[in-house]
Amino acid sequence: MKSTLPNILLSLTVICLAAGIALSAANKYTEDAIAASKAAGLRNAIKSVTPEFDNNPAEEQYKAAATDGDSIIIYPAKKGDRPVGYAVESYAKNGFSGLIRIMVGFDAEGKLFNYSVLEHNETPGLGSKMEAWFREDKNRRNIIGHDMAKGLLKVAKDGGEVDAITAATISSRAFLDAVNLAYTAFSGGTDAVSGATAGTDAATGGTEKGNK
Repeated sequence: MKSTLPNILLSLTVICLAAGIALSAANKYTEDAIAASKAAGLRNAIKSVTPEFDNNPAEEQYKAAATDGDSIIIYPAKKGDRPVGYAVESYAKNGFSGLIRIMVGFDAEGKLFNYSVLEHNETPGLGSKMEAWFREDKNRRNIIGHDMAKGLLKVAKDGGEVDAITAATISSRAFLDAVNLAYTAFSGGTDAVSGATAGTDAATGGTEKGNK
């Protein structure tokens, strides 16, 4: 083809069309792969915090209102038609470094079965210990098996019975707020601790270690 303006424009048009088709195909492929990965991750998160189930909790999910106007997603775990537990995707916005997202599991009686931390930006070596701290059989750390109907969870500093992470009371308080929010949303209670407003230490400045 001669190097004329019409030929150049035609060539550019063909190249752009080919690139667009290729990008569209690649986007469709990655969208499906990402969706499948997210679905698998969600199922694994639910599986890690509830008793064994044989339904698809994600297909039976429903929402409950949180006290700050947001929604809490609840995933019922069943064996046959019998509920064996519930996984609740909860959060607290008052962590030392902001948002903490967790998956909290309850058995059919409402006792705390397990939890998994989904997202946080807490201080490494301090608040980041929340994944393991609150299930350790040491002193008053372990919250697994707690009957939430008998009372919400609080750190000892706030008059509760749970030992906060050493030098990370703010993170500990926020974590327990998220657990409490999960329970009150799932149980239909109205006294949920707001994931957006509970606690004020994170807004007072200073290091987390300084607020222990």
